[in-house]
Amino acid sequence: MGTALVWFIQNVGMGFYNIFYAIAHPGTWLDWSNGESLMRFIYYGGSVELFFAVFDIFLVLTVVGIVWPRIMWGVVRGLEWFANTVGRLVAWIGLVMVLQQVMVVFLQSVFRFGEITIAPFGFGFTQSVGWFSEELKLYNAMIVALCVTYAFVQGSHVRVDLIYSVVKFRTKKVIDMFGSLFFMVPVAVLTWLYAWFFLWRSLITPKVSASEGLDLLMRKSAIMKWNVETIGFSPNGFNGYFLFKILMVAFCALVLLQAVAFFYRSFLEFREGPESADKYLDKDTLGEGEEAYEGTH
Repeated sequence: MGTALVWFIQNVGMGFYNIFYAIAHPGTWLDWSNGESLMRFIYYGGSVELFFAVFDIFLVLTVVGIVWPRIMWGVVRGLEWFANTVGRLVAWIGLVMVLQQVMVVFLQSVFRFGEITIAPFGFGFTQSVGWFSEELKLYNAMIVALCVTYAFVQGSHVRVDLIYSVVKFRTKKVIDMFGSLFFMVPVAVLTWLYAWFFLWRSLITPKVSASEGLDLLMRKSAIMKWNVETIGFSPNGFNGYFLFKILMVAFCALVLLQAVAFFYRSFLEFREGPESADKYLDKDTLGEGEEAYEGTH
């Protein structure tokens, strides 16, 4: 127990050092023309060092927010605004998906076209009809991955309520705080660790993995080269499946940010009482006079 506590305190302290070092030496991890710099970025992107750097930022914001609640409310509003903005923009992809599906059906089944050329600004982009058909999977993945926190802020997720609705207001907030820290954060972190190296294994060679140390990755940097996978499930099908892996990483980042926002909101509402429920919450509405409809859907 003592060893684990010492390890934790040491990593918390090193987290602050790593933050300042990374800011002061951006070229050591952002200069991707240098193989060693890219390998450092890959290694630290799924490392204990990154976890404690993020944890330290969360710790400082929490302490500052406890002393000055307005700052914590500002963080909540900023993170919820970000989730809402991303979600509202990406939601329009649903319309694009429907229009493209209609286009594919007509051009393939009615007019018997084998290829489609799109040239909105004079630069032609030609792919088979099957390619555009399979691309619809990407649109669906974008809506799921990038609208997840938007749906959370809007309260649109399906929930199974066993005790939550009958407990007191502050008990609900305790449950929310516990859930954000012990359910949302661990799931987001574990999924990130899987998705991060899964992504980079499809972008560069030689392959990298979470079990490899920094020294081994530095040695691999001498023979590292970009090798973006463009293999489709069918000969003329959609071949940008590495984009799905980028969406996995983006999904984890969004969930982690929303977990912080939800924890802070729950803490502040617990502190300020029932009158602060949904304070500053930007929820979509169908307009005046539609409250009954919204309440049943």
